[in-house]
Amino acid sequence: MATPTSTPSTSTTPVTPLGVATGKTVISDGVIAKVAGIAAREVPGVFALGGGAARALGALRSVVNSTDLSQGINIEVGETQVAVDVTIVAEYPIALQSVAEDVRASVTDAIETIIGMEVAEVNVTVTDVHFASDDADETEESRVL
Repeated sequence: MATPTSTPSTSTTPVTPLGVATGKTVISDGVIAKVAGIAAREVPGVFALGGGAARALGALRSVVNSTDLSQGINIEVGETQVAVDVTIVAEYPIALQSVAEDVRASVTDAIETIIGMEVAEVNVTVTDVHFASDDADETEESRVL
C-alpha cells in the first residue's frame, strides 16, 4: 500500500520578529505639514514661511509663545504619496531659484525619511523678499511715536 505524499504548505502570513505585534500606523496630515514646515525653515535663504496674512497671524501667535510650524504649508495626502505647496519669504540677495530648489530637496528628504511617504511634488511660491535693512526700519519706526 502506498503512503500518501505530503506537500509543504505555502503560507503568506508575514514573518515578524518574536514579540513584535503587527498593526497599522496612521500619521496625521498636521504632522506631515509640520515636518515639511520645519524642513523648509532650515533652508538657508528662507526668512519666513507664509504670505502676508499668515505671517501676521504668526506674529500674533509668537506674542503668546505659540508657534505654528506648519504655517505656509499646504499638503494633499494620498495613500502613499504627498503633494506639498510651500509659501516662503526669501532673504535678499540669495538667488530665488536656488532657494526654491533647496526647499524642494529639504522638504522631500524630510517627508521621505521621517514620514516614510513618497513626495509627488513640492511647489514653492516666493511671496516676498526680505532685506536686512527692513528689520532696522521697523525698529526705528517703533521708536517714533
